[in-house]
Amino acid sequence: MPHVREGHSQVSPASSRAVLFDDLDAVADASTSLAPLPPLEPVHLHGVSDTSLHLCLPSERAREVCDLGWGEPHEYADHDTEVMLYGPRTEAELAVVLALVRESLRFARGADR
Repeated sequence: MPHVREGHSQVSPASSRAVLFDDLDAVADASTSLAPLPPLEPVHLHGVSDTSLHLCLPSERAREVCDLGWGEPHEYADHDTEVMLYGPRTEAELAVVLALVRESLRFARGADR
């Protein structure tokens, strides 16, 4: 994906991997990033023994995802946009999680506002 890279999370343990934007110099809307400083961090995956993810989605969508049982509100959230998704167990669940990651990236870019 253009301007998306893997890196270390600013807010999660060292074993976590973050999805970062390399073309944004500032976090324009804090509700779209898990980290307060650039680079924008809309998603991070927890270590290999966990595989859950934290991501940001529009408030209503975040609530819907939790209501449908795919995750829960982020325990240390600053915004109601932050969700902890459960780690996928099957290929079908992985497809849903990847679709939610894509939604999170669009939200962070401003496409879903």
